[in-house]
Parts: sequence; structure tokens; C-alpha cells
Amino acid sequence: MEISLLTDVGQKRTNNQDYANHYVNRAGRTMIILADGMGGHRAGNIASEMAVTDLGVAWVDTQIDTVNEVREWFANNLEIENQRINQLGQNEAYKGMGTTLEAVAIIDNQAIYAHIGDSRIGLIRGEEYHQLTSDHSLVNELLKAGQLTPEEAASHPQKNIITQSIGQKDEIQPDFGIITLEPGDYLLLNSDGLTNMISGSEISDIVTSDISLADKAATLIRFANNAGGLDNITVALIAVNEEATE
Repeated sequence: MEISLLTDVGQKRTNNQDYANHYVNRAGRTMIILADGMGGHRAGNIASEMAVTDLGVAWVDTQIDTVNEVREWFANNLEIENQRINQLGQNEAYKGMGTTLEAVAIIDNQAIYAHIGDSRIGLIRGEEYHQLTSDHSLVNELLKAGQLTPEEAASHPQKNIITQSIGQKDEIQPDFGIITLEPGDYLLLNSDGLTNMISGSEISDIVTSDISLADKAATLIRFANNAGGLDNITVALIAVNEEATE
């Protein structure tokens, strides 16, 4: 397994509220975490880095070695972090702080993931991009209810309004999923600054091209910037090799 993490402020923002990192626990199991923060002043920066780092530090200290243990760990630790960031957000300087969160743990040939917000996790298999997560957003709720068409949703003025985040007052309701990996697969975690700018087919074309993994991550960001770069852009690209699936 090979991992490439890359973030960029984009073309329109003055600061970067995205954060991503990867961690290995005492059982040798890798977790990749990506967050897209929100809030005034530096609150979004703090929320995203805090969520990723707190969860990463907690993961490193575990001996977790099965997908069932990961699922239980997600359920417990994501809510702990939700309340921690919510409490900090009571401070006037950090009012309104919160963050999306995508986390993937790799256990042998399986990836188990947790999703909150409108960042995304996707699988590139063969020549196709498959979105694994469903956005926790107002526009996506309207789309699923049949009140918007996909074309209307893509340009809706309220598409940035999310319905769940780490840091909210109410208990979070993360989505969890598990997928069996095959040699040659790629997993992509990204903030919405990527997928609001380029299509799944463009992502697939770049990721399956004959360049290094680091160059693939850089090219994804370059394409998003060339399309307007309206937001921060962060990608965590994971290449699955034969060894990782044995």
C-alpha cells in the first residue's frame, strides 16, 4: 500500500482549513483521516487539525486488528471528538467551529470507513470512479427527495450547507462502510474543493494514468485549480498493491 497526501489553498481562499494525515497503530494497521474545517477567524483550521490529530493519536495507541473493532472504535471516538470540538466552540473566539471528517482504516484486504459531512471517499477500480459516501448536505437531501435535479444540485446556491459535522451540539450520526479491496484499486479521500471542481471521470483518468502516485495527487489538485479552485483542495490517495490484499 502506498499513500500520497496533498493539500492546496486553492485560487480564491486566503487560508487553508483542510487537514489530512495518516497513522499506524501498535498492530501495524494504517488509518487515513481527512477533515475540512469551518468557522470564522482560525476556527476552521483549528477544528480540522484538532479532529485529525486527536483521532490519530488515539488510533496510534490501540492494538486494533479487526474490522469489528474499528467500527466500535469509530462509534466511540468520533462522538468524543464531536463533543470536544463543540465545547471549544463555546468560546467566543471559536464560535461556529466544526469540521467534516473522512477516516479509513485498512485491515488486510478490507477498508472500513467513517463519513461525516460533504468531503468524500471514492474507489477507483479499473477505469471507473465509484463514490462510496453520500454527502450530509442540504442539497443532497433535496436531491434524494426528488426536489432537485442533479444539474440543479450542482449549481445550487446553498450547496455548501452541511447537515452533519464534527463539533455540532447534537450527537452525530456517522455513515460507516466496508469494502473489499483488490490489487490495482485506489481509494481517494478528498475535500469538496476537489469534487466540486472536477468530475468522477476526470478523477479516474488522472488516477489510472501512468505517472507516480505523488504526481497523480498533484494533478488532481492542478485540475481543480484550473477549473476555478474555489475552495481549499485536499486529497489522500491510496494505491492498493498485491501485498496489501493478501
